[in-house]
Amino acid sequence: MPLVAPSLLAADFLHLADACKMVNESEADWFHLDVMDGNFVPNISYGQPVIEFINKAATKTLDVHLMVQQPERYAEDFKKAGADVLSVHYEACTHLHRNVQQIKSLGMKAGVALNPHTPVDLLEDIIGDLDLVLIMSVNPGFGGQKFIERSLEKISTLRRMIDDAKLSTLIEVDGGVTIENAPALVQAGVDVLVAGSTVFRAEDPFAAIKALKAAK
Repeated sequence: MPLVAPSLLAADFLHLADACKMVNESEADWFHLDVMDGNFVPNISYGQPVIEFINKAATKTLDVHLMVQQPERYAEDFKKAGADVLSVHYEACTHLHRNVQQIKSLGMKAGVALNPHTPVDLLEDIIGDLDLVLIMSVNPGFGGQKFIERSLEKISTLRRMIDDAKLSTLIEVDGGVTIENAPALVQAGVDVLVAGSTVFRAEDPFAAIKALKAAK
């Protein structure tokens, strides 16, 4: 069964406490929190203060995805805010190994996110240090985009890379994840399904999470 990580970017921010309560009470495994700086991506979301409040309400893992330039400047702050998993973008890191080691030294699990145009084989020399690889299946920066179908092939390639190296690195996918395409994603090798609109715009978010969790 995949892990399910509802993305709070799609939640109603006027009722964020209710959204947290729903995720806590559902079959979801993680909270997925997208941090955007308006520089690396053309949008601004939320930062450490909001995550601190979410952390007070959450009873599950906080999976923080930094879509920011110079993420090393903020790693310690997000640890203090409550992040359990911290992912940085390959494209934003000049010294990726140093970024990953910094995250681990702070006691968080370290992830690396890849934009749709970035091939997975660029991670060959560092994948043994990673707890998670986040495949972006849409262009980062906005919710509600359509899934990029070629992401399935990319995920399969990454799955082979991880299995061949006998690693336990998780594969996470974010962007356009639906109840309909979740089985294909799991079959391709995904361990963690991030879903925003599919969960928070559903008539029954609990049922949507349950359906994602049952994907196989």
